[in-house]
Amino acid sequence: MPSFFQTKIEFLQGVGSNKAMLFEQELQIRTFGDLLQHLPFRYEDRTQFHTIAMLRGGLPYVQLKGSISYIKAAETGKKRLVASLKDQTGEVKLVWFQKIQWIRQQLRPGVLYVVFGKPTIYHGQMSLIHPELTVEASLETLPQPILPVYHTTEKLKARYLDSKGIAKLQQHLLRQLPPSITEFIPEYLRQRYGMINKREALLNIHFPESYERLQQARFRLKFEELFYIQLQLLQLRQVRLGKYVGEVFRDLGLLKWFYQVDLPFQLTHAQKRVVREIYQDLQSGNQMNRLLQGDVGSGKTMVAFLSMLIVLGSGGQVAMMAPTEMLADQHYQVLQQFTTPMNIRIAMLTGSTKPSERQELLAALAQGSLQILIGTHALLSDVVSFKNLGLAVIDEQHRFGVAQRAKLCQQNQPCVPHVLIMTATPIPRTLAMTLYGDLDVSVIDAMPVGRKPIKTLHYYDAQRLKVFRFIQEQIAQGRQAYIIYPLIEESAQLDYKNLLDGYESICRAFPTIPISMVHSKMKTTDKDYEMQRFVKGETKIMVSTTVIEVGIDVPNASVMVIENAEYFGLAQLHQLRGRVGRGSKQAYCILMTDYKLNEKSRERIQTMVRTNDGFRIADVDLRLRGPGDLVGVQQSGTLELKIADLGKDGKILQAARTAAKQVIHQDPMLVQPEHAGIKVQLDTIGRHAQHWSSIG
Repeated sequence: MPSFFQTKIEFLQGVGSNKAMLFEQELQIRTFGDLLQHLPFRYEDRTQFHTIAMLRGGLPYVQLKGSISYIKAAETGKKRLVASLKDQTGEVKLVWFQKIQWIRQQLRPGVLYVVFGKPTIYHGQMSLIHPELTVEASLETLPQPILPVYHTTEKLKARYLDSKGIAKLQQHLLRQLPPSITEFIPEYLRQRYGMINKREALLNIHFPESYERLQQARFRLKFEELFYIQLQLLQLRQVRLGKYVGEVFRDLGLLKWFYQVDLPFQLTHAQKRVVREIYQDLQSGNQMNRLLQGDVGSGKTMVAFLSMLIVLGSGGQVAMMAPTEMLADQHYQVLQQFTTPMNIRIAMLTGSTKPSERQELLAALAQGSLQILIGTHALLSDVVSFKNLGLAVIDEQHRFGVAQRAKLCQQNQPCVPHVLIMTATPIPRTLAMTLYGDLDVSVIDAMPVGRKPIKTLHYYDAQRLKVFRFIQEQIAQGRQAYIIYPLIEESAQLDYKNLLDGYESICRAFPTIPISMVHSKMKTTDKDYEMQRFVKGETKIMVSTTVIEVGIDVPNASVMVIENAEYFGLAQLHQLRGRVGRGSKQAYCILMTDYKLNEKSRERIQTMVRTNDGFRIADVDLRLRGPGDLVGVQQSGTLELKIADLGKDGKILQAARTAAKQVIHQDPMLVQPEHAGIKVQLDTIGRHAQHWSSIG
């Protein structure tokens, strides 16, 4: 019934043109369908009653039954109305600060009321502030025992469109719901997963008959939302595999020579597995689009280099793009050590490359004599042209826009280059399935042999002298230390330790020790100079902002101190911790915080202390923050979820992906009659979303 769902909201009873305009401005609600998709964010349970004796601070909203025994309006000071509710177990204060006269008229001593509110401590007494009251005799008129609560705004509230007002409109709308709604999910899938029909799901997501029906409605709508996302991603992958031809690279001569003669360390089983997966892609004849996930220090660069050797051995060229000059230079220095004995020509192109060097480099690239080019955004310049770009390696992918990645791969060649996307940001499995579901994903889930786990410790500000003594001991043993601050200069709003004051205090604490300082406002040359001093061991302490989160590798650094750690996200804390522990010696990460920590900050700190596993950390981060802030999700346009929660709905997501895989396997282009509804839905949703596979 598309005409019903596309009806403008102004035609709903109780709305009109003015409120319709406000709905559109405040909540982007324009149609009946939009309003139905404005789902409750929680529900008020009116099925259970508490006694007054059961009340305590921190409880959610509760429902009580009792009579009013005392009423008094404050005559001086702040206006308020106070009443006392009494049941067989005790008494509790009811307090109002608004609509006092109107509420006063509703209160009658001795009458039995049902009261709904949140218990709080007010003036040292257990109280309910601005509770709802209903005379028990009128309970039969209440619409539902489980009531929805909707997001609203101040402007909407001013027009009587608070949560209750929106609920009333939803009731009007649901009464008009057509007796049958077209089902787009095939019957065989609905039966297999025990789904209720779409109409019942809409009715019960807004006004549940029971908690069981609410769960059924949630499952149906979450499954449907995730199912279409997975279908889109899998269909995109299917189309890409059929559309883009990848050059075949199967010569393993260079790889075998390097592996047998010059490999600096033994590969982990995880690295070997991933190299095999990449080799299968490179020789398949289809374009590779593979995401390589691996924790900091897990050996992604070595896997990338071995992949490069397969391409180089078959006559192709390689581009490697990094988000910063610092990181590009690090890759260049590491790979140059491997390529020099093999007579492989490698170069670096950044914004700092001199014009004369640039011209020579570009000429060699076009002729094919330059085999590996490492760089930053400078690789995206129109003047950069490869003779035969076979592989594009993109490091820390979330720091590039989709269009930038696409441009790197748009070379005028008969075959599109293979693409290997690397990230050191661990991505939860549910997020990877949804965000990168159109890519093949490889995971390096083991650390190199001999690498010791980093010990993470939590100290409060008052224990700073103990931390300074520990740093002194580590430096005396020949080690180096980082000290990270969240800000560069004073902030009037936030009481963070700032870098400049921090640098001065560190200099006072360690008067005989050479110290470097780096932050993003420094000139590139000054920043590089200070970095190199630290890398060479000329300075022993690096005081920095998060500019060193990626791009510096100092095996001798054994201590990472993070000031005001409570203000960093988990992913960033984990990235920073990964800057130490690069050598064979024991490394330490010390998280400094204030004594006062909120619940989420404390959980982040405890998670860091408890585990070094980046994927466990990512799961906690997803649960605490949601997907919107993680790993550049908003660049992709794929995650505008209405009801599903990737932090909690992993099992539903897996079921939806399994179902989508079956559909695509049976009917890749959705031409079978039972899949006609799916095709209609896919044609109307998400066609403008940008997906990761489009970089090819």
